[in-house]
Amino acid sequence: MHGIATPGPALGRPLKVLLLLSSLHGGGAERVAVHLLNQHDPRRIDMRMGLLRKAGPYISHVRDMSRVLIAPDGEEHFNYDGPNSAQYAPGKLIGSAIRAPLAFRRMVAETRPDVVMSFLKGTNLLAWLSLMNLGRRRPRWIAREGNNVLAVINEEAPSDFVRKVSLALTRRAYRRADVVLSNSTDMAAGLVRDLALDPARMRMINNPIDLHAIAAMKDEPLGGLPNRPYIITAGRLEYQKAHEVLIRAFAASGIWRSHALVILGKGSRLDQLHRLAAQLGVGEHVRFIGFVANPYAWMARADLFVLPSRWEGFPTVAAEALACGAPLLLTDCSFGPRDVIEPGVSGELVPVDDEAALAAGIARLIADPQRRAAMREAGFARVKGFAIEAMVENYSSLFEELVPGATRDRLPARLPEPVPAL
Repeated sequence: MHGIATPGPALGRPLKVLLLLSSLHGGGAERVAVHLLNQHDPRRIDMRMGLLRKAGPYISHVRDMSRVLIAPDGEEHFNYDGPNSAQYAPGKLIGSAIRAPLAFRRMVAETRPDVVMSFLKGTNLLAWLSLMNLGRRRPRWIAREGNNVLAVINEEAPSDFVRKVSLALTRRAYRRADVVLSNSTDMAAGLVRDLALDPARMRMINNPIDLHAIAAMKDEPLGGLPNRPYIITAGRLEYQKAHEVLIRAFAASGIWRSHALVILGKGSRLDQLHRLAAQLGVGEHVRFIGFVANPYAWMARADLFVLPSRWEGFPTVAAEALACGAPLLLTDCSFGPRDVIEPGVSGELVPVDDEAALAAGIARLIADPQRRAAMREAGFARVKGFAIEAMVENYSSLFEELVPGATRDRLPARLPEPVPAL
């Protein structure tokens, strides 16, 4: 980043920032938002969070709920959980196009932020609509993207026509942002290429990892462990995460004879994955644990952490596994694994959707405890670069870069309504 200034003294007050999300369901993006809300310096940044729904496991992680605005009737109108493709149901589209931008617009009117930062494609589109027609008095807007946009659009769209419309709207919205923020190096390049963005408006900040919290939690007592060593993965049980590829690789590798496979996470494919494990004859060795409040205790006791994703943004869960001391085997997906590990040193990569390569990698690493010990040591050193303190500072500097300190016109007391039509 460049041209960073400190606006606090010139403004005579802390810089006001509003974070926008649909809920606190999900993973990396939601955790980043909660970390920022909890960890920011209030003397420097006056931060609020706006949610369409008071829902999700990370609600309990927010230290001060008085800083969180919730849209009225959120459960009725803004229930967006589930597979991405479900968002194209007519009722949800209407809610997204009309009610959600109005809800966000009211939050902007109430908090009058200097900077708005929205998270992930769906919320970014809603934020774009909510900030329309404010002209020069519009707050600066950061569209933060934490996933592979093209892959998400291709998975969620029910037809080629919808896919083209979704991509066109995404390009148009992201080009209106003052900054598009990615969380991995190769994603930043991909967004510039795929959405034809101005590289000067592109920024990158890796996801923060709370090393102190993980260190405190990873050795906590844990019930329900398998009665044998295990390998582990964690993530939503959806197509993106490719759990079926891992289960097939687990069966093909033969390590089920000595190890269990532990899967942390919830999702719509649970029953399908149960059936697959049973069909492959390894059902008794695959443990579906669901969502757990402390995944780190599970990771710390695993012989290997495997992430078979088809795409990512920045796989935070893999970086957290490094902090727990778990050796890593990841797919070389777009985007982020090469930011998390140095391939061949702090982890290993295999091609996406390659069951044979994944099975061979699992078997090879389980058979080589010295190799895993070396990866573990390198991983501990690598993950220090993602410490939460440094990442929060990077975000604060980005907010200050966008508001260079001159007194700015404040938002009007009554804001014009957004254009609801897509």
